Amino acid sequence: MPSLEEELFPSTPGKFKIERANNMNRQVYRCFASTNTMFLWALFLIALTASYLSFQGFVDSGSRYLSASWVGIQWEKQVRTSAQIHRQGGMSVLVTGAAGFVGSHVSLALKRRGDGVVGLDNFNDYYDPSLKKARKALLTTHGVFIVEGDINDAKLLAKLFDVVAFTHVMHLAAQAGVRYAMENPHSYVHSNIAGLVTLLEACKSANPQPAIVWASSSSVYGLNEKVPFSESDQTDRPASLYAATKKAGEEITHTYNHIYGLSITGLRFFTVYGPWGRPDMAYFSFTRNILQGKPITVYRGKNRVDLARDFTYIDDIVKGCVGSLDTAGKSTGSGGKKRGPAPYRIFNLGNTSPVTVPTLVSILERHLKVKAKRNIVDMPGNGDVPFTHANISSARRELGYKPTTDLQTGLKKFVKWYLSYYGYNNGKPVN
Repeated sequence: MPSLEEELFPSTPGKFKIERANNMNRQVYRCFASTNTMFLWALFLIALTASYLSFQGFVDSGSRYLSASWVGIQWEKQVRTSAQIHRQGGMSVLVTGAAGFVGSHVSLALKRRGDGVVGLDNFNDYYDPSLKKARKALLTTHGVFIVEGDINDAKLLAKLFDVVAFTHVMHLAAQAGVRYAMENPHSYVHSNIAGLVTLLEACKSANPQPAIVWASSSSVYGLNEKVPFSESDQTDRPASLYAATKKAGEEITHTYNHIYGLSITGLRFFTVYGPWGRPDMAYFSFTRNILQGKPITVYRGKNRVDLARDFTYIDDIVKGCVGSLDTAGKSTGSGGKKRGPAPYRIFNLGNTSPVTVPTLVSILERHLKVKAKRNIVDMPGNGDVPFTHANISSARRELGYKPTTDLQTGLKKFVKWYLSYYGYNNGKPVN
């Protein structure tokens, strides 16, 4: 079965975009120098606050209107058609984050084998949405309908569950990235905690309740120094806000499993890479900068020790996701009422072969046929950890999970996709 990178390559490039918080303008402070000025500014701020609250009310009502506008005969027909099962014993799956890296690959794999798939994605601008739009276009050609909406929209989720009796939910929507949280903490709480709870509320109220598989992260191991990381290891010392939100997600899902009988499977991904990946990931940005002749920053840990990651190829991750869906036990509740204990599982999905970042760069140089300009610097205290290594014995035993793609092979496939998607010929841009 061909994978996503073997599809035709859209020509529209995706460009990584970071929003940086604006610093407080010092001139504002000077405006409060006199009492009269302070009084005038107070009146202004009161008026501004009132205007903001009025605007928020307009936005909220507009949001409700937009949600309502999606719900029509044609919209419902598209959702139902996309959710139709075309194989015996198949499942109907709601995939959140379906236009994302992992979500698009999982959606395509499920659809190709005959499962019903409905996607949900908000197409945010953490990185340029054009890459997500290109993934969506590819999925559309395979019959996957993606609803443009947010997992925090409870009314939209309720409508989706009203239109389709989903047997499973593959929850992959999240605010990703470790360093981005330093400047945008609220985005992580909004997506990874509030969004998760909103989705769980919809699932617990559904009749029948779906089984849920969701993306946790290897980041939950945080400052744990025992390697390889096992599911039973301590996860109470997160090193980043991202890790903390994922750890919170594990506790929250366990609560919903215990109280409402939701079948829950959490997957701790280890540094996923491959074609159609995220532009903020190191291997992706390294490739871009190497081809553009720009220097790359390679971090090192304490005592000049090279950082290492358990890089896991996207096709292997997809097998783990699909295996988790296939083996997920049924939820035992109905309409918010528990009728018995339901499965609660957590698995590591990694490659079990950590590779240092300098080695990653060397492999990219070989495939790109371009030498990198390396800046070696000490790792900043921004939440990154020096080493990850997955113990996958549980996933191997219960899911039949067996990664087969080494970093050399996986990066070769990624580079092939990157050069084609971004319009390179013999290492040089076509345009």
